[in-house]
Amino acid sequence: MAAPKAHEWIMGMAPYVPGKATLEGIANPVKLSSNESVFGASPLAVEAFRNTAENLMRYPDANSNGLRDTIAELHGLKADNIICGAGSDELLTLLIHVYAGEGDEVIFSKYGFMVYAIQTRAVGAVGVPVPNKNWAADVDGILAAVTDKTKLVFVDNPNNPTGAYNTWDEIERLHAGLRDDIVLVLDAAYAECVTADDYYAGSSMVEENDNVIMTRTFSKMYALAGLRVGWAYGAPGIIDVMNRVRMPFNVCVPGHPAAIEAAKDEAHLQASVDFNTQWRDWLTLKLRGLGLDAIESQTNFVLVEFPSGNKCAEACNAFLMSKGYLVRALPPLPNHLRISIGTAEQNEGVFALISEFIGK
Repeated sequence: MAAPKAHEWIMGMAPYVPGKATLEGIANPVKLSSNESVFGASPLAVEAFRNTAENLMRYPDANSNGLRDTIAELHGLKADNIICGAGSDELLTLLIHVYAGEGDEVIFSKYGFMVYAIQTRAVGAVGVPVPNKNWAADVDGILAAVTDKTKLVFVDNPNNPTGAYNTWDEIERLHAGLRDDIVLVLDAAYAECVTADDYYAGSSMVEENDNVIMTRTFSKMYALAGLRVGWAYGAPGIIDVMNRVRMPFNVCVPGHPAAIEAAKDEAHLQASVDFNTQWRDWLTLKLRGLGLDAIESQTNFVLVEFPSGNKCAEACNAFLMSKGYLVRALPPLPNHLRISIGTAEQNEGVFALISEFIGK
């Protein structure tokens, strides 16, 4: 008997695997696997979330007007050029679905956000992974990979899973080398984490060009990952195309007011950034003190390389799980573990366990 059949390229895909959240036999493991902000959401955002309880029977604002206006006012942007989504993941997915198709090519870093490769495959396009340079995007490598089939170039800046970043000069050089018909996507999910002076997320490039879009999220330093709220600032033509296929009511009822209040509470955001910077830098130095290669990070996690043999990353991960700690093992980087920044106690705890494992 015949059965429904999906596209052949869909059946060959592996689904996205998130960071582990549970451990058998351990009720409340320490979760440092998903780059969540343990500093927590703004109290104003939490209150706004609670105040929506009586309106859950209503559909949300289909165009996220209030949220777009707030983002525009705070960042000095044009509200008409902003689109909101169920996390920036949805917006990244939309971009691939509207600009790429069977036989087209999409460029991204070899070590980069896994959604790019998954969604490229989902539309039948060909992903072109370019090896990283100093753990960030390799501008020259990307430009060399461009062909007449290239439709989009994704740069996660800072990079996930490495934590490294590209300077603004490098991003400008990348854009200058691309054809006008190639969409440059600046994925700035971790922009709020960055403390480097030569970093810029990209809004001015968006305003000066027709082929650039910058994506952002409320999931990281704003600590609203559970509400799935993201936004993008793009050239008018790009935003128009995305709105034509965007699902209606794509940002939930509590997501709108919570994100608005989170965005307005700049003091809480700065406190969150300061906390993240303090413990990110502390963990990096401590891990290096063990003789491990901890990559300089501009995010809310640290990627660390382990030696081979009985002190390898896989063995360390197993040891940490046996003690109730969850970090992120990454199949593309089998010698590394990615450790999200946790509370002070969690950061000190995971370091103590790694030190015990290493034998120092």
